[in-house]
Amino acid sequence: MNQEKIGKFIATCRKKQNLTQEQLAEKLGITYKAVSKWECGKGLPDASIMIELCKILKITVNDLLSGEKVDKEHYQKKLEQNIIDTIDYTYQKVSEKNKSIAMMNMFAGLGLTFIAFTIFPSESSWGSIYSIIGLVISLIGFSKMNKKETYLKRILYNFIYIAVFLIVLLIIDYSNVVLNKVPPRFSYLKETGDTMIIYKAPFYNVYRINRNTKNEYYIIDTKSQYTEKTVPITPFNRDKSGIENIIHYKNQYIGNNSNDSHLIDSLPLAEYGFVFEIDSKNLSLTIDYHITDWYVNEKHYLEKSLLYNSVSIFALIDNVEQIIFNFSSNTYTVSRKQINELYPNFKDIVDNEINQNNFNKFLENKMNDNDFVENIFKKIFAN
Repeated sequence: MNQEKIGKFIATCRKKQNLTQEQLAEKLGITYKAVSKWECGKGLPDASIMIELCKILKITVNDLLSGEKVDKEHYQKKLEQNIIDTIDYTYQKVSEKNKSIAMMNMFAGLGLTFIAFTIFPSESSWGSIYSIIGLVISLIGFSKMNKKETYLKRILYNFIYIAVFLIVLLIIDYSNVVLNKVPPRFSYLKETGDTMIIYKAPFYNVYRINRNTKNEYYIIDTKSQYTEKTVPITPFNRDKSGIENIIHYKNQYIGNNSNDSHLIDSLPLAEYGFVFEIDSKNLSLTIDYHITDWYVNEKHYLEKSLLYNSVSIFALIDNVEQIIFNFSSNTYTVSRKQINELYPNFKDIVDNEINQNNFNKFLENKMNDNDFVENIFKKIFAN
């Protein structure tokens, strides 16, 4: 069925009847845009108005569908062909409509899944529920698009679609965990301990340590190398204060204000605010924290922080000789000599620049040992 030919024929017949598009549309009770659409070959008149249109244009339905005046000799043949073409055209339009609905289902499902990821927090079960609902809606649309395929092929295609959909969801979820430091949305098991929550997701585990505190941090274990007993635990925010981050601020000389500021800001106690001052002549660093020392000393947090900060600064800034930590009520002073002589294994930490494994072993891990912290703190910071 040649829509362009039919459209030109309608225009020709309309003009023979001295009708404008607006006048023809008014007689049919439709908009002139519909008439324009026919005449441009972008559509056909609806069956409900086709007979009325033919009366106005003084043609037969057979003429209309043929796109020309049909002579009596070929009338029957044209009629039969037009019936077949009309059936094909109707089937095509129904098929296109169904395809559009199927596409809408697919995109609606994908949209619902995207919204679920955006609106609901990672730990909310509603995010996972709506993501699965989105998968089902999207799968219905995908299945409708493959109606012409055999039953076995449809089953295979649906299975592949589900697998790809789930893999993409897992990849997005994993990326969200890595980039935004949040719990995985699709964890199949959640174990809650005293100091951490363990989320077991497909292909990896996530350890959420110091949960719901200022020093909360995440360890993403893709190689199953950790357990609850072996995962690195520190009272600080390891993402910020761990050697893997602060190693970037290693410097030979004190006095690089930007570098020193970034280093101090990455270390414990910075979360309470601070200012610092450098004495280049005496190679001394003074840090004034905006907090009272006893206020932050729950579970020996102050002692642990001062030990950690002292060892870190002396290890990372080669020529600093003294650090003064000022609080609103007390001052703590420590020298490089004291750390060298009194902190166990300091030389192993700074051996060959910075040995990160030894740093974690002899400093980070030791901060979990309250007896060690109390003993060393008294020796180093004895007033």
